[in-house]
Amino acid sequence: MPVRMTQLAPFDLIVFGGTGDLAHRKLLPALYYRELDGQLHDDSRIIAVSRRDLSAEDYRDWAHKSVAAQVSNLCNMSMERFLKRITYVSVNVEENTGWESLEETLKGRENIDRAFYLSVAPSLFGPICSAIGEHNLVTDETRVTIEKPIGRDGESAHAVNETVGSVFKEHQIFRIDHYLGKETVQNLMALRFANVMFEPLWNSAHIDHVQITVAETLGVEKRAGYYDTAGALRDMVQNHLLQLLCLVAMEPPESMAADSVRDEKLKVLKALVPMDEERVRRNTVRGQYRPGASAGGAVQGYLEEVGSPDSQTETFVAAKVEIANWRWAGVPFYMRTGKRLASRLSEIVIQFKDLPHSIFLEEAGTISANQLIIRLQPDEGVKMQLMIKDPGPGGMRLRKVPLDMTFAEAFKVRNVDAYERLIFDMIRGNQTLFMRRDEVEAAWKWIDPILEHWSNDKEALKGYTSGTWGPSASIALIERDGRTWHED
Repeated sequence: MPVRMTQLAPFDLIVFGGTGDLAHRKLLPALYYRELDGQLHDDSRIIAVSRRDLSAEDYRDWAHKSVAAQVSNLCNMSMERFLKRITYVSVNVEENTGWESLEETLKGRENIDRAFYLSVAPSLFGPICSAIGEHNLVTDETRVTIEKPIGRDGESAHAVNETVGSVFKEHQIFRIDHYLGKETVQNLMALRFANVMFEPLWNSAHIDHVQITVAETLGVEKRAGYYDTAGALRDMVQNHLLQLLCLVAMEPPESMAADSVRDEKLKVLKALVPMDEERVRRNTVRGQYRPGASAGGAVQGYLEEVGSPDSQTETFVAAKVEIANWRWAGVPFYMRTGKRLASRLSEIVIQFKDLPHSIFLEEAGTISANQLIIRLQPDEGVKMQLMIKDPGPGGMRLRKVPLDMTFAEAFKVRNVDAYERLIFDMIRGNQTLFMRRDEVEAAWKWIDPILEHWSNDKEALKGYTSGTWGPSASIALIERDGRTWHED
């Protein structure tokens, strides 16, 4: 039975960076799909803001093309309704001009939900929020969303939080991590806390280790300018991977209320064993892709792609992480992420321990430990590796088989993009899937020592051939513990 979508109350969504890549690829298509499903009230508006000198009609043409490039089957009636609710305002944040036009556009709508989405460079978060405050655009029903990265380190993240927090109250601030909006991440909560079979096994007595992999086949593409100042640790580990680790490792929250969930995630971040110099040297690997092959063709190495022959920016990170609490004592969490890897893959692997004793004869075959594999992309779903008897006569022969559930096949519905969920959670004021200030700063507290030690150890950067699974040192990182990376 189709899920009935609840229509939202009227709102104004103001997107700074309205002509940018994120608006083109994600935000506008996500909003159109919600239009298609009837969730947008007739009185809701989308106000795109950027410094470009465009008319509202010019922007609607651009928006139409953006949605058409991402959505295969457009509905003309829905598209017409969608474009009618879009308007455009030119604001030059750096020159601090155009704010009067935005004030006029929002005038008289102070009593409806107002949401600012800052799809801009992090350096503009502070100036935009300050100007929003100076022009009295903050109402009781106003929220603001800021994209990662939030700072380059703990000190700069604190400064961003202070600036944004001087204009907006904490309950109005939505720090977005789109990984938390993925259907499979949501289902990780359901698997753990809505099924009696998993929670009793979710601890060091039964789980051998956990792997978290986020792999990309693409290089830096159009993000070279940003990426060469960030690297994989800041771009992926500090937010995406640590957030996934928190959801796997956290204790059951009191409820699904936003602060109950985020309190438990914060406890995990505080329980991470600190990365002193010896642990950084032994338990982390950083790499940079070299020329190789990807998607059936030759590709440049990172240095050639960014045009910086001396760059020490890492495009690959692997780390062994330990959590100092009763549930996870002795259970390593292995994380890895990188660009130009062998395949596009995001998954969490829960590796259970071996059986303490087998009752089967040797001829039955080897018994493999159970695995729970939670796939985030490319095909969202859950797979459980089990041992069963091979059908047919001839005695007991054991075989490992998957119980596989792909969401698109199981529910016969379109996979909803993470931004569709997160934008509307923000408009509703639901912060469950967004990061709280203390979470962000606790994550940086764990990351900062790694950055510091790496900056003093230029020799630690390992080259790897594009189209492989990263530096050989990352294989050694896990195999010296008698384990291996899951590569399906």
